[in-house]
Order: sequence, then structure tokens, then C-alpha cells
Amino acid sequence: MLLLVTGGTGVVGRGVIPELLAAGHQVRLLSRHAEEQAAEWPAGVECLNGDVTDPASLDEAARGCDVVIHVTGIVDEKPPEITFERVNVEGTRHVLEASSRAGVKRFVFISSLGADRGTSPYHRSKIEAEQLVSRFPREWVILRPGHVFGPGDEMISMVLKMVRTSPVVPEIGLGQHRFQPLWFKDFGKAVAKCVTRPELSRQILEVAGAEVITVSELLHTLSELTDRPALPLPLPAFLVKSTLWAFERGRRFLPGQAELPLNESKLTMLVEENMIAEGGPNALVDTLGIPPTPLADALRELADTLLENPLHTGVGRLEHKQFWIDLADAAVDAEGLMTLFKTRINEVMPIDFSAEPGAPQQVENGATLCAHLPGRGNIQVRVHQCDPDRVTFTTVEGHPLAGVVSFFAEGRSPGLRFTVETMARPANTLDWIAINLAGRWFQDLTWQNVAARMGELSGGQSPDGVQTKARTVEGEEARQIEQWADDFIATRRREKMEEEIALKN
Repeated sequence: MLLLVTGGTGVVGRGVIPELLAAGHQVRLLSRHAEEQAAEWPAGVECLNGDVTDPASLDEAARGCDVVIHVTGIVDEKPPEITFERVNVEGTRHVLEASSRAGVKRFVFISSLGADRGTSPYHRSKIEAEQLVSRFPREWVILRPGHVFGPGDEMISMVLKMVRTSPVVPEIGLGQHRFQPLWFKDFGKAVAKCVTRPELSRQILEVAGAEVITVSELLHTLSELTDRPALPLPLPAFLVKSTLWAFERGRRFLPGQAELPLNESKLTMLVEENMIAEGGPNALVDTLGIPPTPLADALRELADTLLENPLHTGVGRLEHKQFWIDLADAAVDAEGLMTLFKTRINEVMPIDFSAEPGAPQQVENGATLCAHLPGRGNIQVRVHQCDPDRVTFTTVEGHPLAGVVSFFAEGRSPGLRFTVETMARPANTLDWIAINLAGRWFQDLTWQNVAARMGELSGGQSPDGVQTKARTVEGEEARQIEQWADDFIATRRREKMEEEIALKN
């Protein structure tokens, strides 16, 4: 079947689309920037730019589709353009109307657990959208998931990054508020089943993980997982609410795109708690027959699969740096030198490069390596290239840099050259400040030490020692490098998804 998925470029889409492809469906993906992300998706995914607030962009998307899966929704308003009314309510109405005109047989709507009882503006918009869906003239299914978490989600992934980078983590009240998180892959399976099972028509299904957990318990679990302290800093709910109220009303006077990880609507949902009512059925198990992934297993996988920091997401100048050492009379050739780098990474790096329990000890393709950066906490890089003569890391969310780092060896008369090459910029404004104060010096020293250590491991001589070169990249060249880095990351994501789909079949 041909399925239209709206807004499937986030964490929900990354769980749903692989399941749909593995089931043999064709997917048409609609979002405002879908075509820019087309390289991330395997064959069988057609990407279309469109906006649910623009009805004219939806007819082409819905044409010829058997089923529509409406994921698009916001949890944070940015008036006047982006509001709950315009996106969650009217956007749903527009997609329903386009689906009706196109003769779509089934409409699957992604709502939210608690929509029928929550008082937040977000929940009120979701229940209003549910009422619209219930009037669709053909088959419909409404899914109310608990908090869907996975790489890129706005809660648990964010808390994980905070635990890694700070010994103190703020929590609302005493962290006693409960929620019932749902692993994104489990939710993907649930949505896939709702596409084809006829008996699910005109049903509202509440789906969540098997475990109810408090924020305090989540912090404790993540602390053990990362081997990092996570001391809670209790903040009274009324104080947080007052701060958010002032921020929302003063945001337009702040420089740049000022954001906070919490807003008034999210705070209301947190305090009201997000879980299936006591004694109520969990349709994930009771109706769909999907065994939930244990929370500990899901969190362990999440710890190694946070998203990369693409170059274009950083701030400040793009810097291109090289650190190299020329070697004579080395005991190994270029590939042998790189083998030493891959197998002895913890000796090569001047900082702890296996900072968390179970972290990889060697460089392998696709591995996520974890280092402890003094003054910052734990950071991660992902191996996106592991060739005989070259290794390339991409930085992962939580790293102070957005960019790529390559290590390579090559034959140079009369010997070898080992090079560290970086193309990066600070990940955010706070990192920009830290890097300009002292971080840049520490980074340069780190890579100089890596080159020098590789010279020692080679057994060769280097009369000139480590040499360096640095420059700022701007204009068209910077845009080309950003595009290369985006394509580099997208290719690896697509390959990984293709591998996962192959395992399902």
C-alpha cells in the first residue's frame, strides 16, 4: 500500500517508517523540509515538502494514498505563526479534508495520552483534533501514546545530556511526578499494526510502556548508566511556572531565537502526570500484542544512539584545522599505523576515551565512543568512517562542537604522515563562550598530543615534530562543507536503517 506520513521526520517517524517499509509498504513523507532530508531515508520513501497549515500543499501529497498517518503536531507554540490552534487543530482538519478528497481508506491519528483529561493547551488541542478525526467518513484509528522517547526526543534525551554534562540536574518539586514512557521502536510497531488490522477501525487506543517511573527514578537510572553524578536540584513548581510565564512574554525582546527546554504547557502535563489510568488497558499489549521493551534496555540503547551534531546546527565561525606529523623509518606502513590508532584508542587519546560502563574500547564502524572531558563531563563521538587508512568521527548531541574529525595516514617520501583534520564550530552559544575563553587552546593541545602519540607508536623519527595549520571557512566554501557533512551523516543514517529493516525481514 501507499501510505502518507505527515511530520514523520522526528523521533516518531524514525520508529514508524522502518516498520512500514519492513511490512512492504511504500511511504510518502510530508513535512516542511522533507526534501532536504531525503538522503536519510531508504528506497521506498518519497519525500515531499508541505505544510499542514497550507491546504494547497496537501492534495498532491494525499493523492493515490490508501492510508494517512497524521503525526504532525507541536508541543511548543511560537505565535503568531505556530500555535496549537493552527497546527494541531486546523492542520488536522486540512489533512482530513485532503484525505477525504483523495479517497483515503483509513486515517491514523497520533494523539497523546491524557488528551481526554489533561488541562494543558496542548492536550485541549489534541482532544479537539480527535473530535475532527472521529467524523472522518471512512475508517479511522486514534492512538494515544505515552511519552515517546528515542534519539532526538525532547525529554529523556535532553535529561540524558544534562546528566552527562552537569553533576546537578534541576527537577520540578521533588521529582515525584510519574509518567509511562514508550520506546519509539515499540510505538513504530503499534502504528504499523493500526494500518492494516480491520477490527481496529473507529477505536481509540492508549499505548504506553510497561513501566511507570518518576523523574527522580529516571535521574537515578541515567546516573548509573553513565557513571555520572546526577544530584537533583529541587525547584518549586510555582517558581518554575512564574519563570516560564515571564520568559514567554519577554522572549520577543531577547536576542536571537531564545528557547527553554520547558514551557507552561509542558509543565502542566508534567504535573498532571502522563500514564494510563489505573486499571485501564494498555492497548500496546492487550490489543496489539506487542511486548514492551524493558525501560532499562531502551535507555541503554538510547545512551549510544543520540543524534549527531551536524555542522550547520552550530554557531560561530567554521574552523578548518590540521595537525600532522611526518615520520621517517617507521616500523609500520600507513594501514598498520591506522590499525594501531583503532585498537589502542585509549592510549592515543590524552583524555579518558571509555568514560561510561560498556563503552567500546576500539574504533569500529558505527561505534559510539564516550570520552570524559575535564570541566565538561562525558561527551560522545560516532565512528562514521572506518577505512584501512582513514577514520572519521562525527560529534554527537551534548558535545561542545558540531562537526567532524578525521584521522588518516598516508605514504609520503621518505616515510609516513599522520594527520588529524577537524571541521567544526561551537555547538551552541554557551559552548561558543567556553571555547573562546579556554576551550580552543585545550582542543588544539589535544590533537597535537594525539599526533605526537601516533608518532611514538609508529617507532619512527620526526625531526620537525607536530605541525599545525588553521583557517576560518566562510561563504560558499563553508556551505559546501556543511552540505558534505550533512550528506555524510545522512548516508550513514540511511545505511543503518537499511540494516535494521533487513533484520526485520
